[in-house]
Amino acid sequence: QVQLVESGGGLVQPGESLRLSCAASGSIFSINAMGWYRQAPGKERELVARITSGGMTIYADSVKGRFTISRDNAKNSVHLQMNSLKPEDTAVYYCNADIASVTRYVMSHWGKGTLVTVSS
Repeated sequence: QVQLVESGGGLVQPGESLRLSCAASGSIFSINAMGWYRQAPGKERELVARITSGGMTIYADSVKGRFTISRDNAKNSVHLQMNSLKPEDTAVYYCNADIASVTRYVMSHWGKGTLVTVSS
C-alpha cells in the first residue's frame, strides 16, 4: 500500500506565508509527477501546482508568483511554499502523486488533505 501524508496547514493572516509538505510511503518503485490541489467550500477541486520527476513545474494562474512547488526525490516528498496568502486561498489542500508500485503499475494517489485558512 501507498500513503500520502500532508502537513503544514493552519490559520494565517492575509499576506503571511505557509509551507505545506507531503511525504509518500509504502510499496514505491518510483514516483512520476507530484502535485497540490485544493478545494474551497462549495467549489470543485482545482490544480494548484504540479512538478514532474525532472523538476518541470506548472501553476494555476491564481498562484503564479506567490507559490513555489518543490520536491525531494530522495525523501519521496513534495512541498508547497505559499507566500502573500489571500483569503481566497482558503481551502483544503490535497497532495497527489502518480506512483509506480514494485509491480511497476502506476496509480494516482491522494492524501487526506490539510486545511489552510487565510483570515484576519
